[in-house]
Amino acid sequence: MPYISIALLVALVLLSFFGTDFYTHSPYLLHKDAILLPPSAQHPFGTDRLGRDLLARVMEGGKVSLSIGVGSAVIASLLGLIIGVSSGFFKGKTDKLIVIMIDLFLTFPTFFLLLALISYMSASVWVLVFIISVTGWMGMARLIRSESFAISNKPYIKVLKAAGVNRLKIILKYFTPLLAPIFFISFTFGVGGAILAESGLSFLGIGIMPPQISWGSILSEGKGVVDIAWWLSFFPGLMIFLVIYALVNISDYLQSKTNQKERVL
Repeated sequence: MPYISIALLVALVLLSFFGTDFYTHSPYLLHKDAILLPPSAQHPFGTDRLGRDLLARVMEGGKVSLSIGVGSAVIASLLGLIIGVSSGFFKGKTDKLIVIMIDLFLTFPTFFLLLALISYMSASVWVLVFIISVTGWMGMARLIRSESFAISNKPYIKVLKAAGVNRLKIILKYFTPLLAPIFFISFTFGVGGAILAESGLSFLGIGIMPPQISWGSILSEGKGVVDIAWWLSFFPGLMIFLVIYALVNISDYLQSKTNQKERVL
Protein backbone atom coordinates (compact mmCIF):
# COMPACT_ATOMS: atom_id res chain seq x y z
CA MET A 1 0.00 0.00 0.00
CA PRO A 2 1.36 3.46 -0.89
CA TYR A 3 1.67 4.68 2.68
CA ILE A 4 4.23 7.34 1.72
CA SER A 5 1.94 8.83 -0.93
CA ILE A 6 -1.04 8.85 1.42
CA ALA A 7 1.03 10.43 4.21
CA LEU A 8 2.38 13.02 1.75
CA LEU A 9 -1.10 13.90 0.53
CA VAL A 10 -2.47 14.18 4.07
CA ALA A 11 0.48 16.38 5.08
CA LEU A 12 -0.09 18.73 2.14
CA VAL A 13 -3.81 18.97 2.89
CA LEU A 14 -3.16 19.73 6.57
CA LEU A 15 -0.46 22.26 5.67
CA SER A 16 -2.78 24.02 3.23
CA PHE A 17 -5.88 24.21 5.42
CA PHE A 18 -4.34 24.65 8.86
CA GLY A 19 -0.76 25.81 8.29
CA THR A 20 -1.55 29.53 8.24
CA ASP A 21 -3.21 29.23 11.67
CA PHE A 22 0.17 28.38 13.22
CA TYR A 23 2.46 30.41 10.96
CA THR A 24 3.58 33.88 12.02
CA HIS A 25 3.52 35.56 8.59
CA SER A 26 0.42 36.70 6.73
CA PRO A 27 -0.07 35.73 3.06
CA TYR A 28 -1.43 39.22 2.32
CA LEU A 29 0.75 41.59 4.38
CA LEU A 30 3.09 43.74 2.27
CA HIS A 31 6.68 44.47 3.33
CA LYS A 32 8.49 47.03 1.16
CA ASP A 33 11.78 46.16 2.85
CA ALA A 34 11.46 42.44 2.09
CA ILE A 35 10.91 42.39 -1.68
CA LEU A 36 12.13 39.26 -3.54
CA LEU A 37 14.14 37.90 -0.64
CA PRO A 38 15.50 34.38 -1.26
CA PRO A 39 14.60 31.48 1.07
CA SER A 40 15.94 31.97 4.58
CA ALA A 41 15.22 31.03 8.18
CA GLN A 42 12.82 33.97 8.49
CA HIS A 43 11.12 33.29 5.14
CA PRO A 44 11.59 29.57 4.32
CA PHE A 45 10.17 29.95 0.79
CA GLY A 46 11.41 33.52 0.29
CA THR A 47 9.20 36.53 -0.53
CA ASP A 48 7.46 37.82 -3.65
CA ARG A 49 7.58 41.11 -5.57
CA LEU A 50 5.51 42.86 -2.90
CA GLY A 51 7.45 41.49 0.05
CA ARG A 52 4.79 38.93 1.01
CA ASP A 53 5.92 35.69 2.61
CA LEU A 54 5.79 32.96 -0.03
CA LEU A 55 5.30 30.02 2.36
CA ALA A 56 2.21 31.71 3.78
CA ARG A 57 0.92 32.33 0.26
CA VAL A 58 1.61 28.75 -0.84
CA MET A 59 -0.32 27.43 2.16
CA GLU A 60 -3.20 29.83 1.53
CA GLY A 61 -3.18 29.03 -2.19
CA GLY A 62 -3.35 25.33 -1.42
CA LYS A 63 -6.81 25.80 0.08
CA VAL A 64 -8.14 27.12 -3.22
CA SER A 65 -6.26 24.71 -5.51
CA LEU A 66 -7.17 21.61 -3.48
CA SER A 67 -10.79 22.75 -3.05
CA ILE A 68 -11.13 23.26 -6.80
CA GLY A 69 -9.47 19.90 -7.45
CA VAL A 70 -11.67 17.90 -5.10
CA GLY A 71 -14.88 19.83 -5.86
CA SER A 72 -14.44 19.48 -9.62
CA ALA A 73 -13.54 15.79 -9.36
CA VAL A 74 -16.57 15.01 -7.17
CA ILE A 75 -19.03 16.68 -9.54
CA ALA A 76 -17.39 15.37 -12.73
CA SER A 77 -17.12 11.84 -11.33
CA LEU A 78 -20.73 11.74 -10.16
CA LEU A 79 -21.90 13.17 -13.48
CA GLY A 80 -19.85 10.60 -15.39
CA LEU A 81 -21.12 7.81 -13.14
CA ILE A 82 -24.79 8.69 -13.65
CA ILE A 83 -24.42 9.14 -17.41
CA GLY A 84 -22.28 6.02 -17.83
CA VAL A 85 -24.60 3.77 -15.82
CA SER A 86 -27.65 5.12 -17.65
CA SER A 87 -26.00 4.31 -20.97
CA GLY A 88 -24.92 0.80 -20.01
CA PHE A 89 -28.08 -0.14 -18.14
CA PHE A 90 -30.80 1.15 -20.47
CA LYS A 91 -28.89 0.67 -23.76
CA GLY A 92 -30.80 1.27 -27.01
CA LYS A 93 -31.73 4.85 -27.85
CA THR A 94 -30.54 6.10 -24.47
CA ASP A 95 -27.07 4.71 -25.13
CA LYS A 96 -26.92 6.12 -28.66
CA LEU A 97 -27.91 9.59 -27.44
CA ILE A 98 -25.32 9.51 -24.65
CA VAL A 99 -22.57 8.29 -26.99
CA ILE A 100 -23.32 11.17 -29.37
CA MET A 101 -23.17 13.62 -26.46
CA ILE A 102 -19.84 12.21 -25.20
CA ASP A 103 -18.33 12.28 -28.70
CA LEU A 104 -19.53 15.84 -29.18
CA PHE A 105 -17.77 16.99 -26.01
CA LEU A 106 -14.64 15.02 -26.92
CA THR A 107 -14.52 16.67 -30.34
CA PHE A 108 -13.21 19.84 -28.72
CA PRO A 109 -9.79 19.83 -26.98
CA THR A 110 -10.60 20.06 -23.27
CA PHE A 111 -8.32 22.99 -22.46
CA PHE A 112 -9.63 25.08 -25.36
CA LEU A 113 -13.16 24.28 -24.22
CA LEU A 114 -12.17 25.54 -20.76
CA LEU A 115 -10.82 28.75 -22.30
CA ALA A 116 -13.99 29.26 -24.32
CA LEU A 117 -16.27 28.80 -21.30
CA ILE A 118 -14.28 30.93 -18.87
CA SER A 119 -14.12 33.81 -21.35
CA TYR A 120 -17.86 34.30 -20.77
CA MET A 121 -17.70 34.14 -16.97
CA SER A 122 -15.96 36.00 -14.17
CA ALA A 123 -13.46 33.56 -12.67
CA SER A 124 -14.03 32.46 -9.08
CA VAL A 125 -13.60 29.22 -7.16
CA TRP A 126 -17.13 28.02 -7.85
CA VAL A 127 -17.08 29.13 -11.49
CA LEU A 128 -13.85 27.18 -12.02
CA VAL A 129 -15.30 24.13 -10.25
CA PHE A 130 -18.33 24.28 -12.55
CA ILE A 131 -16.32 24.79 -15.75
CA ILE A 132 -13.75 22.08 -14.98
CA SER A 133 -16.55 19.67 -14.01
CA VAL A 134 -18.50 20.33 -17.21
CA THR A 135 -15.42 19.59 -19.30
CA GLY A 136 -14.11 16.66 -17.25
CA TRP A 137 -16.85 14.02 -16.97
CA MET A 138 -16.45 12.29 -20.36
CA GLY A 139 -13.60 9.94 -19.44
CA MET A 140 -15.46 8.66 -16.39
CA ALA A 141 -18.66 8.24 -18.41
CA ARG A 142 -16.93 6.12 -21.05
CA LEU A 143 -15.28 3.85 -18.48
CA ILE A 144 -18.49 3.40 -16.49
CA ARG A 145 -20.52 2.83 -19.68
CA SER A 146 -18.20 0.03 -20.79
CA GLU A 147 -18.28 -1.68 -17.39
CA SER A 148 -22.04 -1.20 -17.06
CA PHE A 149 -22.59 -3.01 -20.35
CA ALA A 150 -20.64 -5.99 -19.00
CA ILE A 151 -22.64 -5.98 -15.76
CA SER A 152 -25.96 -5.66 -17.61
CA ASN A 153 -25.18 -8.78 -19.61
CA LYS A 154 -24.70 -10.93 -16.53
CA PRO A 155 -27.44 -13.60 -16.28
CA TYR A 156 -28.67 -12.59 -12.82
CA ILE A 157 -29.11 -8.97 -13.93
CA LYS A 158 -31.19 -10.10 -16.91
CA VAL A 159 -33.33 -12.21 -14.57
CA LEU A 160 -33.88 -9.27 -12.22
CA LYS A 161 -34.89 -7.04 -15.14
CA ALA A 162 -37.27 -9.66 -16.49
CA ALA A 163 -38.80 -10.10 -13.04
CA GLY A 164 -39.65 -6.40 -12.95
CA VAL A 165 -37.39 -5.52 -10.02
CA ASN A 166 -37.11 -1.76 -9.53
CA ARG A 167 -34.36 -0.47 -11.81
CA LEU A 168 -32.94 1.95 -9.26
CA LYS A 169 -32.71 -0.89 -6.74
CA ILE A 170 -30.81 -3.03 -9.26
CA ILE A 171 -28.37 -0.22 -9.98
CA LEU A 172 -27.76 0.65 -6.32
CA LYS A 173 -27.49 -2.94 -5.08
CA TYR A 174 -25.68 -4.70 -7.91
CA PHE A 175 -23.98 -2.06 -10.06
CA THR A 176 -22.58 0.26 -7.40
CA PRO A 177 -20.29 -2.26 -5.62
CA LEU A 178 -18.79 -3.43 -8.92
CA LEU A 179 -18.29 0.11 -10.22
CA ALA A 180 -16.81 1.54 -7.00
CA PRO A 181 -13.15 0.68 -7.79
CA ILE A 182 -13.34 2.34 -11.23
CA PHE A 183 -15.07 5.34 -9.70
CA PHE A 184 -12.39 5.94 -7.08
CA ILE A 185 -9.53 5.40 -9.54
CA SER A 186 -11.03 7.93 -11.95
CA PHE A 187 -11.78 10.28 -9.06
CA THR A 188 -8.14 10.40 -7.94
CA PHE A 189 -7.03 11.14 -11.50
CA GLY A 190 -9.79 13.75 -11.72
CA VAL A 191 -8.47 15.65 -8.69
CA GLY A 192 -5.03 15.88 -10.24
CA GLY A 193 -6.41 16.89 -13.62
CA ALA A 194 -8.56 19.62 -12.08
CA ILE A 195 -5.62 21.06 -10.13
CA LEU A 196 -3.55 21.15 -13.33
CA ALA A 197 -6.43 22.77 -15.23
CA GLU A 198 -6.85 25.49 -12.59
CA SER A 199 -3.11 26.06 -12.48
CA GLY A 200 -2.96 26.38 -16.25
CA LEU A 201 -5.81 28.87 -16.39
CA SER A 202 -4.41 30.93 -13.51
CA PHE A 203 -0.93 30.85 -15.04
CA LEU A 204 -2.42 32.35 -18.20
CA GLY A 205 -4.05 35.06 -16.10
CA ILE A 206 -7.67 33.96 -16.64
CA GLY A 207 -8.15 31.80 -13.57
CA ILE A 208 -8.15 32.81 -9.90
CA MET A 209 -7.84 36.58 -9.56
CA PRO A 210 -6.46 38.70 -6.68
CA PRO A 211 -7.01 38.93 -3.79
CA GLN A 212 -7.69 35.17 -3.96
CA ILE A 213 -4.60 32.96 -4.14
CA SER A 214 -4.00 29.60 -5.79
CA TRP A 215 -0.86 27.71 -6.71
CA GLY A 216 -1.49 28.60 -10.33
CA SER A 217 -1.85 32.32 -9.60
CA ILE A 218 1.42 32.30 -7.62
CA LEU A 219 3.12 30.65 -10.60
CA SER A 220 1.69 33.37 -12.82
CA GLU A 221 3.04 36.09 -10.53
CA GLY A 222 6.50 34.56 -10.65
CA LYS A 223 6.84 34.03 -14.40
CA GLY A 224 8.04 37.59 -15.00
CA VAL A 225 10.93 37.36 -12.53
CA VAL A 226 11.88 33.69 -12.84
CA ASP A 227 15.43 34.64 -13.89
CA ILE A 228 16.09 36.55 -10.64
CA ALA A 229 13.62 34.91 -8.22
CA TRP A 230 13.43 31.19 -9.01
CA TRP A 231 11.65 30.41 -5.75
CA LEU A 232 8.44 32.17 -6.86
CA SER A 233 7.87 29.49 -9.49
CA PHE A 234 9.67 26.57 -7.87
CA PHE A 235 7.71 26.18 -4.62
CA PRO A 236 4.12 26.39 -5.96
CA GLY A 237 5.22 24.14 -8.83
CA LEU A 238 6.66 21.70 -6.30
CA MET A 239 3.35 21.59 -4.41
CA ILE A 240 1.47 20.78 -7.62
CA PHE A 241 4.01 18.09 -8.51
CA LEU A 242 3.83 16.45 -5.06
CA VAL A 243 0.03 16.33 -5.07
CA ILE A 244 -0.09 14.86 -8.59
CA TYR A 245 2.67 12.38 -7.71
CA ALA A 246 0.82 11.18 -4.61
CA LEU A 247 -2.50 10.89 -6.45
CA VAL A 248 -0.97 8.93 -9.34
CA ASN A 249 0.67 6.49 -6.92
CA ILE A 250 -2.60 5.98 -5.05
CA SER A 251 -4.46 5.49 -8.35
CA ASP A 252 -1.88 2.94 -9.52
CA TYR A 253 -2.29 1.03 -6.27
CA LEU A 254 -6.08 0.99 -6.56
CA GLN A 255 -5.79 -0.14 -10.18
CA SER A 256 -3.44 -3.00 -9.27
CA LYS A 257 -5.74 -4.18 -6.47
CA THR A 258 -8.72 -4.06 -8.84
CA ASN A 259 -6.84 -6.10 -11.45
CA GLN A 260 -5.89 -8.68 -8.82
CA LYS A 261 -9.53 -9.11 -7.79
CA GLU A 262 -10.59 -9.48 -11.43
CA ARG A 263 -7.99 -12.21 -11.99
CA VAL A 264 -9.21 -14.06 -8.90
CA LEU A 265 -12.81 -13.83 -10.11
